[in-house]
Amino acid sequence: MKNQWDAIWINADIATMCQGQAEYGALENSAIAVSEGRISWIGELVELADVPEECAAVVHDCAGQWLSPGLIDCHTHLVWAGSRIREFEMRLQGAGYEQLQKAGGGILSTVQATRSASAEDLFVFARKRIARLKREGITTLEIKSGYGLDVNTEVKMLQVARRLGEEDAHLDIKTSFLGAHALPPEYQNNRQGYIRLIVEGMLPAVAEQGLADAVDGFCEGIGFSPSEIARVFTQARKLDLPVKLHADQLSSLGGAALAAEYAALSADHLEYASEQGISKMADSGTVAVLLPGAFYTLRETQCPPVRLFRDYGVVMALATDANPGSSPVLSLLLILNMACTLFSLTPEEALAGVTRNAACALGLAGDRGTLEVGKRADFALWDIEHPAELAYMPGANPCKGIVKDGIMRPLA
Repeated sequence: MKNQWDAIWINADIATMCQGQAEYGALENSAIAVSEGRISWIGELVELADVPEECAAVVHDCAGQWLSPGLIDCHTHLVWAGSRIREFEMRLQGAGYEQLQKAGGGILSTVQATRSASAEDLFVFARKRIARLKREGITTLEIKSGYGLDVNTEVKMLQVARRLGEEDAHLDIKTSFLGAHALPPEYQNNRQGYIRLIVEGMLPAVAEQGLADAVDGFCEGIGFSPSEIARVFTQARKLDLPVKLHADQLSSLGGAALAAEYAALSADHLEYASEQGISKMADSGTVAVLLPGAFYTLRETQCPPVRLFRDYGVVMALATDANPGSSPVLSLLLILNMACTLFSLTPEEALAGVTRNAACALGLAGDRGTLEVGKRADFALWDIEHPAELAYMPGANPCKGIVKDGIMRPLA
């Protein structure tokens, strides 16, 4: 049948990232065809039933370059106002994460600036940050709230995140409500009052407006206790919202086990996760999202237990954790390199962490993250000799093109 597909990309080496196949799910000298925004055929070029021009309305010649799934940044805090540059200097002079937080810096300084900013200003700031990420082949990302810590600002942040996705045809954005990020100044002596505000005020408002795809929390000594997070998650479950958790980053509070108890999509950070918690994550299918940008910026010394994740078969994803304080990173390719050099992931594990496994961490595994028939036609074109090169050279960006929903998109 002439022009049975909308478009086809030929003469490509393809890292499908499908499991159970060759390394990277690689197909050499191959082609990928799309129809109505979905992948309709993929295979070696010699397997085409006819010449490409007879098979598709539009033919793109990749000239031997590589295609991969569009990259997915599954943990970011991209909507914020203000600057934490001075805090960066203080940290270099010896101030610790908890010390800065207790002194009124850290998250609370961003909260003050974000509360004061208009929605339009937040939109403009975030759009500039996103443009830098998109240049590296990202087609899906997640954005959390958590710098408002009151009903109006949390709603404002999530509305901005939704608008960013609605007005950008090149990108899908998923949102997470992170009201349980820090204790706001007006509740410093009333922890239970703030948890009640989250449960009875913020979550119902967010759910009623359809602003969140998931609910997150920060389970840590400087954040919230497991019992406090459990109250938030119980309400999220009542509202049919999946959960995620910042867990076991700075200490072992049983965050990984708590996330698994609520069948969380992911538990993130996990430097201090226990073997028991990891075992429970394996049973629940909770993804481990590793965040080497925060590890690097905070100059931590305890790496997440990657060997145990492998031993228990826990899926490992990676993300930038882009935020103004602990991970001011706007390069997902840099995160690939960090994951290999700091956490000893293989380049293939790293690439899986920002494609197949990142999709799992957002509950999107059936829709994207690998290149196979029926999935969304989101992929990136790379001028590389081998997929390992994406993790090899920090500072390089070999992305030459992005396809979103089957349409070639210009690099931002």
